[in-house]
Amino acid sequence: MTERIIELTEINPKDFFGTQNSTIAQLKKYFPKIKIVARGNNLKIYGESELLDEFEKRLEMLIKYFNKYNKLDENSIERILTSTGKEDKIDTNAKDILVHGVSGKLIKAQTENQRKMVAKMLKNDMLFAVGPAGTGKTYTAVALAVKALKEKEVRRIILTRPAVESGENLGFLPGDLKEKLDPYMQPLYDALRDMIPHEKLEAYIEKGTIQIAPLAFMRGRTLDNAFVILDEAQNTTHSQMKMFLTRMGKHAKFIITGDPGQIDLPRKQVSGLKESLLALKDIEGIAQIYLDDKDVIRHRLVKRIITAYKSIETE
Repeated sequence: MTERIIELTEINPKDFFGTQNSTIAQLKKYFPKIKIVARGNNLKIYGESELLDEFEKRLEMLIKYFNKYNKLDENSIERILTSTGKEDKIDTNAKDILVHGVSGKLIKAQTENQRKMVAKMLKNDMLFAVGPAGTGKTYTAVALAVKALKEKEVRRIILTRPAVESGENLGFLPGDLKEKLDPYMQPLYDALRDMIPHEKLEAYIEKGTIQIAPLAFMRGRTLDNAFVILDEAQNTTHSQMKMFLTRMGKHAKFIITGDPGQIDLPRKQVSGLKESLLALKDIEGIAQIYLDDKDVIRHRLVKRIITAYKSIETE
């Protein structure tokens, strides 16, 4: 009899093994001649080598499914354990789905312009997504980044924002640098938490697979094999935007999101986003998409608020 130890990495064993180890129970039912012992992140298996090989193969299929869909129920386990190896085709008929989020939540483009945003990103390496708050610019961008990471099109995700918000000064905020910056990065964390389970997200951040940093930290870097998102780009200066755009390395994808109607820079300071939209509009490989109040997917009042402010600003 052979003994093997399988370590489950970047997976919460409680979620994977199920309530009262229901996943283990199904595995034992399918492999009655193998002794299975689950302890923490380790799985000890005892049995004949050929059976253990088959067990590891099926377990890998279960892990792959769990990583993709962030859930594992009794029916899915049964299908995978009795399948002929074509489990990747399960539940993948919805073309609009970008990512299967936490607890199986389907993350997809919900409006026509969001779908255009996805289509343009497939054909270009750099995309400017511009529009008012609530139109899903950042959320869709993060979903595209997570999708690229899951499908191994890139090795890391880098999310950045200029640390300029509504006239506040970092120096006046309490805490160390991280504590001062975290509130600025919160919308990016919120989107990621919808799409990646907590333990895996923490592991990605700890290993540097996902990096969230202020724009100033991008200086001097070359961003290769990465999906990079610059959020709130309307608050970049000319030099900051130029610095960021020239960080692009090989096999990289860049999305720049922003709302030209919410610039928090000093009055005489020109927005780097506005400049770049004009300067780069005719360059092959760089696309632009403009979202509007029809794309607002927050509370129904948000759309009315945007429309009301439009009428004031145009008077």
